[in-house]
Amino acid sequence: MTTTVTAPAATAEDTPRKGGKGRTIGIAVLLLALVGGGAWFFLLKPSGESGPKPGEVVTLEAIQVNLAGGHYLRLGMALQLTESAHEVDGSKALDSAITVFSGLPVGEVNKPEVREALRKQLLHKLEERYHHEVMEVYFTEFVTQ
Repeated sequence: MTTTVTAPAATAEDTPRKGGKGRTIGIAVLLLALVGGGAWFFLLKPSGESGPKPGEVVTLEAIQVNLAGGHYLRLGMALQLTESAHEVDGSKALDSAITVFSGLPVGEVNKPEVREALRKQLLHKLEERYHHEVMEVYFTEFVTQ
């Protein structure tokens, strides 16, 4: 007589799980990253540049500036001040405009890209002279002859 022994059938409990501890660790790392990212976004994220807030716009009287070759520029400006700016004397702005534009060729001054570069140069001078109380300079009149 021969006896055959058969192995018991494998059950779900007996089969090894795929990814057991590794899967748990992966989920934990993912959750930790999500929580950390959320905390950074809501608590630590810089809120961008919180620069000065705009205040009053001061319009200055137009001036005439001598350009090269006997030409001139009639220039009107307005200054965008910061909210914390005190009374601003426009003489510094007019002097700065004369310094920036005097003696330039009329053909150069009339080019839009050159005009924008000159406006930025003027704004830089105004920020220095008014101790950052001027945020922007607008040309209200710009006529060459």
